[in-house]
Amino acid sequence: MTFEHQGLLFHREERLHEVVGPWLRSAVSGGAHTVLVVGGHRSEALTAALTGAERSRVHVTERSRVFSAPGRTLALLHRLALSHAPGPVAVVAEPPLAEAPALERREWHRLESVLDTALSSLPVRMLCVHEAAGLPSGARAAVRATHPVLAAPGGSRSNPGYLGRAAFGALPDAPEPLPVTGPVHVREIGGPLPVLRRELTGLGRALSWPEERVDNLVTGVNELAANVLEHGAGKGTVTLWRGPGRWVCDVFDEEGGLDDPLAGYCPGDGVRSRGYGLWIARQTCDFMEICGGRTGSLVRLHLLDRLSGPAIARPRRCFRQSG
Repeated sequence: MTFEHQGLLFHREERLHEVVGPWLRSAVSGGAHTVLVVGGHRSEALTAALTGAERSRVHVTERSRVFSAPGRTLALLHRLALSHAPGPVAVVAEPPLAEAPALERREWHRLESVLDTALSSLPVRMLCVHEAAGLPSGARAAVRATHPVLAAPGGSRSNPGYLGRAAFGALPDAPEPLPVTGPVHVREIGGPLPVLRRELTGLGRALSWPEERVDNLVTGVNELAANVLEHGAGKGTVTLWRGPGRWVCDVFDEEGGLDDPLAGYCPGDGVRSRGYGLWIARQTCDFMEICGGRTGSLVRLHLLDRLSGPAIARPRRCFRQSG
């Protein structure tokens, strides 16, 4: 068994039950480790329709634990499959498209577009369910473009409108514009990485960040800076700045050799020089954008305020401050 990715765009709750109920029963009867990740009221209603024996074999999981960030979601699916190998895994999930702002929603669409590539060799069946009424028309079109199989009552069918990676694979010249709402801290890439890590740690603590966020920033930027030094121009910049509802960290490589906006959605395989570091970086932030051209590549890390308050403290002197 290899990865199977199905989608359901439903307009009525009855349609959701008509599809998901039999899907869960089939997964359980087939011996799959079965996971249900939908809104709380929906999980209760869906499991209530199962027998007691079936309910005991369906693992209900909070959406916030699975859909905290696209990179972490993908890593979790990898771990889930590997921890239950060689047995199959079945997941019914409700990605957070309706609640997400446009920029974040696009990154969730990117994740779904790459799942068939990223999980291709794993014994996982995944059904993504989306309520049509809660989505703008563009998001509904994206759902149709990112699932090779469409689920329906009585069975499923191949999706002729499936685009996969091509749906969100274009490399933008620049990231989405965001206003700067606080100081900007800049550091050159070019010296020893241990020095950069110490300076980032000092800056994060000076900004009164929780240690978890400091560690995530240091880990993610270290991987990206190592790529600049080892596979890029050998020089660039790290720019940390305050945006609306988030901190943003831009890592710029003057060479511009990074040309895949979906890089980092597959773990490194020992062949692709940048795969593993970007895979790690995606898991350290809430969202990651890749953009650029011949004049340079930019990787932007978004760290949303759910982990950190908006207070801004004075940075350590090791960073140059502008703005």
